Amino acid sequence: MKLLKNCFLFNPEKMGKKDILFSNNMIISIEDEIDISGVSNIQIHDMKNRFVVPGFIDNHVHITGGGGEGGFGTRIDPITADDIYKSGVTTVIGLLGTDGTTRTIEDLFAKAKTLNKKNITTYILTGSYRVPVKTLTGSIIKDIVFIDNIIGTGEIAISDHRSSYPSREELIKIITDSARGGLLANKAGVVNFHVGKDKKGIEDLIYLVKNYDISPKNILPTHMNRSKYLLREGIKYIKEGGLIDLTASSSSKDYRNKAEDFNFLIESGADIEKITFSSDGQGSLPRFTPQGKFLKMGVGKLNSLHETFKSLILDFNFKLEEALLPITRNPSAIYKLDKKGEIKAGSDPDFVVLNRDNYDIDFVISGGKYVFKNKKNM
Repeated sequence: MKLLKNCFLFNPEKMGKKDILFSNNMIISIEDEIDISGVSNIQIHDMKNRFVVPGFIDNHVHITGGGGEGGFGTRIDPITADDIYKSGVTTVIGLLGTDGTTRTIEDLFAKAKTLNKKNITTYILTGSYRVPVKTLTGSIIKDIVFIDNIIGTGEIAISDHRSSYPSREELIKIITDSARGGLLANKAGVVNFHVGKDKKGIEDLIYLVKNYDISPKNILPTHMNRSKYLLREGIKYIKEGGLIDLTASSSSKDYRNKAEDFNFLIESGADIEKITFSSDGQGSLPRFTPQGKFLKMGVGKLNSLHETFKSLILDFNFKLEEALLPITRNPSAIYKLDKKGEIKAGSDPDFVVLNRDNYDIDFVISGGKYVFKNKKNM
């Protein structure tokens, strides 16, 4: 067992000064002070009033690598455990994107299992940009029901020149099959929709939610901060019960702009609990001409979650507990990750320890084990 002393705890609500006792499997106790006198074999670490927050959840990561839009030379390498550790992410949802041809669900499944062995909780989505959806078992429903770490479908591309422009009938089948698989397996059954630059935006998703018995809880459109138009559509969609995901990665590494997108939504009356941030980590950030010709390739970075979180606090005066929601409790609730996104007895022992002066990451504890220590701040 391990004991963190003198934590300034956020759950993500502010909890004040606490001690946390945990094993490799679960959080055992959280108290104002935990006395372990007379108990042996407990590792004690004094947090010295550092901020202790839930491990970050990144719900959109290309764990096997993305890219390829400019040929084989533009394929991006698979993610490493070290990239994940130092970003503060302890739970990952992996998926395929543009390339569902040279990259496969089998590879995605194997990479997820590898990361699990390295103390990173890793789930995956079945499918890729293209429709009909490629699966492991031949069925979306069977993939979600029978494959333990498959919890939904995606990323299905819409409104993008790289998509297969699925019809509304095809979208209905994907969403309802995912929802039914989730119902049978007690999983989220969420469909992650990549939303491109096409002026159609999320028009089809809004239509389906309004006109069919389809729950918006099974739909998560991503890249919704691609443009101000999509952000405004996102506000309308949220007010009708929808959920949206914003992308934190930026080819210019200007994370203040990403925080500004979130601030725009909140100032416009969007429900903060309906919004998530993801990194698009190891995904491609391609640049094209207006005619669709490939220009150059950027790479999504997992640390964009932490950088955007910091910008929300430092540049837009969000409270720390508010800035945590889109990367902890919100994705946990959407994807039914019951033991993630909060620090409470019985939950998984995933913590990010932040420096109180600058919100930098000092430590990361994932699955009860120290996986990252920032030597600069020791």
